[in-house]
Amino acid sequence: MAAALDARTRVAAVPVGPSAPRCVGLRVDLRRWTLRYTADGCGAVRGPAALLMRSEDLFNLSFPFERPTAAAVFVQAALRGWRLRVLNDGFPAAPAAPSSAHELWKARKAEEERRGRMMERFGIKLELLEDGGQRWYGCGKDTPRCFGTVRAGTPQYLTQGRWTPPCCLRALRETARHVVRALESAGVRYWLEGGSLLGAVRLRDIIPWDYDVDVGIYRDDAAKCRWLREARSGPVEDDEGFVWERAAEGDFFRVHYSRSNRLHVDLWPFFPRAGVMTKDTWLGHPQDVEFPERFLLPTVPVPFAGFTAMAPNNAREFLELKFGPGAIEEPEYPNPAVMRLRRGELPQ
Repeated sequence: MAAALDARTRVAAVPVGPSAPRCVGLRVDLRRWTLRYTADGCGAVRGPAALLMRSEDLFNLSFPFERPTAAAVFVQAALRGWRLRVLNDGFPAAPAAPSSAHELWKARKAEEERRGRMMERFGIKLELLEDGGQRWYGCGKDTPRCFGTVRAGTPQYLTQGRWTPPCCLRALRETARHVVRALESAGVRYWLEGGSLLGAVRLRDIIPWDYDVDVGIYRDDAAKCRWLREARSGPVEDDEGFVWERAAEGDFFRVHYSRSNRLHVDLWPFFPRAGVMTKDTWLGHPQDVEFPERFLLPTVPVPFAGFTAMAPNNAREFLELKFGPGAIEEPEYPNPAVMRLRRGELPQ
């Protein structure tokens, strides 16, 4: 069996039992905190198998004894570009099955817990399975978000060479959809602002390194929305667990995913003055500028984060007014003075 290994093929899967294990492709995208399995390729196997490796390769892994063992080896091998080979001949005896339904449940539960700990150690928040299924390991409604305080407009994950965790993007999409529905139901005029509009135009989604969603509203319309009215007196939790509050930093509103998870949508109240949209709170962001009201007369629908939202009627001109020429083709990280986006990293 040792002959199955060579300079590129560092792992061999040996069948255990009457059924041969099935190969699946495996791609590890650490920047997006994701494992992706595909029906083609062979980076992992499904089914009972023993793994064959040279001892020096095993101990070269960062986590040689992480459990579940096979999954941990497959992930680390994929990161190193090692090939996996499935052998035809193996061991005829299948591993012993649990003796009862309860024992089977306990075994599966223990496996899930080990897998969750492994994903946390490897920094994986999402598995995309070859059949279209998903396994999530990151934050949710009842847990804090995956990253701490944002400093100088730069979340910590960017300095680690990563983008926004997919669970956080999921929470932002859900919050944005919820907020837009509430505004539309109340008759509040709104539009996507700043980087959120840039994401809508470029990707029809949130920019993959963004950590909030920005929405502009007409200040005079804010009182039409029950939750914005009540938020002026203090934080209020709506019927679906989203928390509306007046921001501590100034005269604008913030809608959090939940009390535990503070991923949020910022709502910026603007008002027209001599044909120019302005506001009372300016936080010093370079793109935080006044703009002609004609961009909102009318607003237009655009796809964004899995739903339709309203946007300024000339998005390119609006974005170039805010961010400068070429903003759509050459987006930047939130604070280019801290970190700049290399051209080859641009998402498509």
